[in-house]
Amino acid sequence: MNDWPEGFSGDNRGSRYGRGSSSAQPESARVMRQVRRGPAASPGQAGYGGGVPPQPSYVDGGGYGPGDGYDSGYNTGQVYGSPGGRGPGGPADGMYEPRPAPNWRRRIKVTAITVVTLLVVTSVGTYFWADSKLNRDVDLSKVIDRPEAGEGTNYLIVGSDSRKGMSAEEKKKLHTGSAEGKRTDSMMILHTGGGAPTLISLPRDSNVTIPSFKGSDSGKFYPNTGRQTKLNAAYAEDGPELLVRTVEANTGLHIDHYVEIGFAGFANIVDAVGGVEMDIPQDIKDTKSGADLKKGKQTLNGEQALAFVRTRYALAGSDLDRTKNQQKFLSALANQVATPGTVLNPFKLYPTMSAGLDTLVVDKDMGLFDLASMFWAMKGVSGGEGKSMNMPIAGNAANGNLQWDTAKVKTLVNQLKNDEQVTVSGN
Repeated sequence: MNDWPEGFSGDNRGSRYGRGSSSAQPESARVMRQVRRGPAASPGQAGYGGGVPPQPSYVDGGGYGPGDGYDSGYNTGQVYGSPGGRGPGGPADGMYEPRPAPNWRRRIKVTAITVVTLLVVTSVGTYFWADSKLNRDVDLSKVIDRPEAGEGTNYLIVGSDSRKGMSAEEKKKLHTGSAEGKRTDSMMILHTGGGAPTLISLPRDSNVTIPSFKGSDSGKFYPNTGRQTKLNAAYAEDGPELLVRTVEANTGLHIDHYVEIGFAGFANIVDAVGGVEMDIPQDIKDTKSGADLKKGKQTLNGEQALAFVRTRYALAGSDLDRTKNQQKFLSALANQVATPGTVLNPFKLYPTMSAGLDTLVVDKDMGLFDLASMFWAMKGVSGGEGKSMNMPIAGNAANGNLQWDTAKVKTLVNQLKNDEQVTVSGN
C-alpha cells in the first residue's frame, strides 16, 4: 500500500532518487522537491495526478533569470572557489609544487657584504678607541735648533723607570724601588725607510754634551756651557724634549717621533700577550733587578721580562750587554704582538692594546699608523731582515762615561740620513 499522496509514487521520483548508485562517478547535484505553501491544489491540477510539475534546474546557476549571475560552483568541482578542484593555491593533483632551489650565489654575496661591513665598522671603532687612548704629552715643537730631516723615519724609543700608578705591592713585586720622579732605563733609535730597519741602542752611560735648550715648561733659555754628563741625565733634568734635543745635537740625526713606556706598562703588555719566549744565553741572578733566570729557551712573564731587560750588574759587559738584551727582547715582543694570533683575536688584541696604550707616552704628531709602522719594523729586526747594534763606542771618557766613536757615528748618521744600508758595526 502506498502511503504517499497521489502522484508521488516511487516511479515519479526519478530513477536514482534515494536509491544509491553503483557508478564510480559522483551523483549529480540533487534537486530538492519544492513544497508549496498555501492552499492545496485541486485534483487534476498540475502537481497531482499528472506528476510533479517541472522544477527549475539549479545546475550551473539555472533557474534564475538572465543577468542574475549566480553560480554555485558546486558541480564544477570547485572547492572554496579555487579552480580545478585544487586546494588553496595547490596543484591539480593535490601535490604542492617543489620549492625552488636556494640561490647560493646571492646568499654568499649577502654574507660577504655583511662580514665586510662588520669588519669595517669594527676597524673604524677600534681605531678611534685606540687613538683616544694615546698619551700625546711630548711637544717636539719646543725643541730648538733641530737638524734637517733626512730620508726615512727615526723613532726615539725610551723605556723609563716611571712608577706612576704603581702600588707599593707592585713596586715590591717588580723590584722597582720607590724613587721619586723618573729616569730613562733604556734608549734606542729605530730607523725605518725604503730598506731594512736599523735599531741602535744608546747606552744610558753615554758621555754627551748638554746643548742650549729652552725649558719645556718654563720656556726659559739655557745656554750651552759645554757641560758633559751621562745621556740619561738629560731626561732627568728636563724630560723628553731635552732628551730629544741632546740626542739630535750630539748625533746630527733628526728625530721624527718619540715613544716612551714605563715599568708597569711594559710588564702588563708582556702578560697581556701571554708571555714572550726568549732564549736566555746564560744563567742570570741579579738581586737589584730581581732576575733569577736559567739558561735556555723559556717563556717570560711580565715580572721576569722586566727583570731581564733591567739586569746589568750580573752581566760582564754591564750596560752594553744590557742594551743587547733589551734589543732582543723588544724585537721578540714586537714579533709576538704583530701576529695573526694576536691581531685577529679580540680576546688578546684588546687587552694588549689597552695595557700598552694606557702607559705609552708619544709626541703630539704620533698617530696609530706611525705606531704600527714602528712595531712592524721592530718585528723585521727580530726576523733577521734588519740590523740591531749599539752606538759605536771608542772607550771611556775622562769622567768615566762611555765615549762614542766620533768617526763611526758620523758615518752611521750619514747612512741613516740617506736611508742607505748601514755598514757600521757597533759594540
